[in-house]
Amino acid sequence: MLRLPHHWVWDSWVVDDGDLFHLFFLKAERHEDGMASRHARAVVGHATSPDLSTWTELPDALGPGEDGAFDDLATWTGSVIRCDGGRWRMFYTGISHRGGLTDQRIGQAVSDDLVTWTRLSGEPLAPVRPDLYRTDPADPPASETWRDPLALRDDDGWHLLVTARAVGADRNDDGVLGHAWSRDLLEWETREPLTRPGAGFGQLEVAQVKQVEGRWVLVFTCHPDEQSDVRRATWGAFCTWSVPGESMLGPWDVSAARPFTAVPDLFAAPLVQRRDGSWCLIGFRNREEEGVDAMAIIDPLPVGLDGDGYLTAR
Repeated sequence: MLRLPHHWVWDSWVVDDGDLFHLFFLKAERHEDGMASRHARAVVGHATSPDLSTWTELPDALGPGEDGAFDDLATWTGSVIRCDGGRWRMFYTGISHRGGLTDQRIGQAVSDDLVTWTRLSGEPLAPVRPDLYRTDPADPPASETWRDPLALRDDDGWHLLVTARAVGADRNDDGVLGHAWSRDLLEWETREPLTRPGAGFGQLEVAQVKQVEGRWVLVFTCHPDEQSDVRRATWGAFCTWSVPGESMLGPWDVSAARPFTAVPDLFAAPLVQRRDGSWCLIGFRNREEEGVDAMAIIDPLPVGLDGDGYLTAR
């Protein structure tokens, strides 16, 4: 478990460098204003582990950008990939003093060692397209839901999967996976979403796509408060969901998603392959509404896929 005595810890993502597992996570100093205050004070922390249970904290990986930048208030969830030549690249969410929590944009940084990170630009990449994704009517380049970039690669190039909301859909039914594409990791084209709205989710947060036991699976988080009445009535109150697909880019029929029932409040849980080839979930338990401080990364939960390709405890 990773619990910090003076900081709250929540969303996380994991990279395996072949020697150690690197955990990148959101952290904010504990404050008398309560857990809700953490979002405007978040930085990206960093820890390493040989076994996903015992963690050594390292210096923070990324904090707010320069004054006036799109990320000068806080840095939020993202992903890390290894590029040709061995360099690492982090895609992350940034928010600004100007726009606050409802102006979410995507940035990138590079590293040679996963410890020291340098921003590539003071400008965001893959801007939201108002014709496809919900934006702020008063500020069309801004969106309250354009975050959690997941970087993937295939023969066609590089892809970012983004937590987004579709234009024209009802609240708690408008969550989609946004999509951006690049050939060189520098210039990005924002494309149509990879999923359709109307599946009973207001957000598909911290999405992950993995090939587990030879089958593709999409795993994402959605708080029960941001699910439709029909979905909650059908399945109950669960935070982590999965759906099988045919390839890295799906197609993903999110209307067929099923919950991970072993830990109903498990939130933003990375799906990680261990050294022996088995799979596990880590993450944190979102008990904020109960007034319970569970802001820590739990020990690994063994998982696999059931006969239909959905995530299940092992």
